[in-house]
Amino acid sequence: MKTLLALLAVGAILTLKSNDPDNLPINKIQVIGSHNSYKKAIDPALFKVFQKQDLESAAKLDYEHIPIIDQLNMGLLNLELDTYIDDKGGKYAHPKGLDWAKNQPTFDTARVMLKPGFKMLHVPELDFRSHYLTFEACLRDLKAWSEAHPDHYPIFITLEPKDGKSKNPTFTVPEVFTARAFDKLDSTISHDLGKEHLITPDMVRGKYETLESAVLHQNWPTLKNAKGKFIFLLDAKDAKRDLYIAEHPSLKGRVLFANAEPGTPEAAMMFRNDPKDPEISGLVKKGYIIRTRADADTQQARANDQSDMKAAFNSGAQIVTTDYYLKSTHFKSDYVVRFDGNSKYFRVNPLFTSDATASKSK
Repeated sequence: MKTLLALLAVGAILTLKSNDPDNLPINKIQVIGSHNSYKKAIDPALFKVFQKQDLESAAKLDYEHIPIIDQLNMGLLNLELDTYIDDKGGKYAHPKGLDWAKNQPTFDTARVMLKPGFKMLHVPELDFRSHYLTFEACLRDLKAWSEAHPDHYPIFITLEPKDGKSKNPTFTVPEVFTARAFDKLDSTISHDLGKEHLITPDMVRGKYETLESAVLHQNWPTLKNAKGKFIFLLDAKDAKRDLYIAEHPSLKGRVLFANAEPGTPEAAMMFRNDPKDPEISGLVKKGYIIRTRADADTQQARANDQSDMKAAFNSGAQIVTTDYYLKSTHFKSDYVVRFDGNSKYFRVNPLFTSDATASKSK
């Protein structure tokens, strides 16, 4: 009898361990996060001017987010940040939108926009209000939050290096990202967030010849080993992505993962923004980490249309981004993106729970 009880106890322990999310690799989970996580609302006075000029475009920008630290405290595990180069400082210190409408709140009272460094905003001149005006300040707060919550699950951060010209010729023309700028971006993250808080391509690649080979052999860290960490994905493609990869085969020495295509040495994490893309599930099952979107441009929220949200969840994409982890405060809608159950923004990936159930029933 004692032997039987001992065997049952061992079996129970093994079952608990196999069902414990901490033992899962980070590619076998699914998280919800925010899109343009830093964004504040356009001031109402300026927004009215914008609406009169372009009602359709104004509707697409009619959203805002609570402070990033509040998002993390809620349980969100994905953020999206945008960065602009400002080598000399002052490039975005006085947005033209401040002159287009009266009685707007003051901007940048601390005058941080006059200093050199990466700036964080959505659209120069127009959608410029941000919970963090500088990338460095955001990183420092993320570090402080992480060190105050050392057991947090890994935070996925998509990072867009913005340098596209506006269709409006009067808007400020951004500086173009160069190899030097990307090196500076890497060093800024390593310095202000801290290398000890990062999961990098080198860590995932390990002893494998290429990063993709490591991914296809399921060499992602477990949740337990990824606690207290951040993992960055570069939101760029084509020439800009290739510039980041250049001279760094398999992203050796780089901080960010690249949006590289399957079949390339750098392929590990990638964007598939259409949640109904039929390729997503297959890519996830192979070992890649995929980011997709539950909504865009406020359209799904205005229509209370959950079809893309459900498609994103069912696709198995590990990162699902939304503007509506909370209901809109800008228009009436019941649309909100969260998982069922107590853990609203994290769950075991359904593609792998289904596989486990199927294998047990055989």
